[in-house]
Amino acid sequence: MLALLEILQTGGLHTVGALAARLQVDERTVRRYIGHLVDLDIPVRSERGRYGGYRLALGFRMPPLMLTDDEAVAVLLGLVAGRRTGLAGPSPVASEAASAKLRRVLPAVLGRRVDDVLRAAEFADSSSVIALVPTDVLLTVAGAVRRRRQVSIIYTGGDGRRTERTLHPYGLVFRSGRWYVTGHDSSSGETRLFRLDRISETRSLDGTFEVPDTFDATQAVLTGLARMPYRHEIALRVRESVEEIRARLPAVVIASAEPGPDPDWTTVRIHAQRLDWIPGVLAGLGVPFVIDRPDELRGLVRSLAADLSAAAGDR
Repeated sequence: MLALLEILQTGGLHTVGALAARLQVDERTVRRYIGHLVDLDIPVRSERGRYGGYRLALGFRMPPLMLTDDEAVAVLLGLVAGRRTGLAGPSPVASEAASAKLRRVLPAVLGRRVDDVLRAAEFADSSSVIALVPTDVLLTVAGAVRRRRQVSIIYTGGDGRRTERTLHPYGLVFRSGRWYVTGHDSSSGETRLFRLDRISETRSLDGTFEVPDTFDATQAVLTGLARMPYRHEIALRVRESVEEIRARLPAVVIASAEPGPDPDWTTVRIHAQRLDWIPGVLAGLGVPFVIDRPDELRGLVRSLAADLSAAAGDR
């Protein structure tokens, strides 16, 4: 009966003859198994006629899952990795509970091997900031993105003000423990970036929209983050092309990169909360650069140069 359920969960319509052949039983036994599944409130639907058979309908609850050992390990590791990196969905608690349930039903030997992986593995991309998003907000926004439907949101800005906005959501992006949605904002008439954890209410609206052909949601989010107010605004000139600079510097830190008066030099602006990591990035470019501001950055670059020179000197 469980093998029959596993076949039905693959989707589509299955004839009695095909099911009997796969299970190596007679058709009468198949019908009896189907009856047992229906008695358990599993939504099996029958279709009569020459090409009739059975299919599993979408029920109000999830039917039992049949997973192979490899599939169970893949799901479990995915849940753990998602929780540790911040990509655990709306509720890390739900992810942890699902992991515990799955871990309890693994065979003992396989469970011990999975534990070895979990204890030995480290996640270099783990996020120190994990912003929880209500389930209905995430699902509503994702559905609006997929179906290109307008959505009404109640948004709390960084200054604490709550506003109601109508959004044409172009894309949904996850970065560093947070979900972002980017799209056309009716209040400002511009393409804006919103954090989902700051959205308290969502409502799908009538009406559809078209996403610009060249729009890249990930790039829009990275650019939007780079343009947000930061403690330090850095201006410098780099003797390299715009394309090469964008390829070498993280997109999230570049506020702008434009050709300067001299065609061999590019004017670059960077936003940062701290300056201590900037000298190493500039040194890693491997090309000449000139710092226009701030003066504090010049001192940090000189200090790095002195440290490197001392480290490379004779003992």
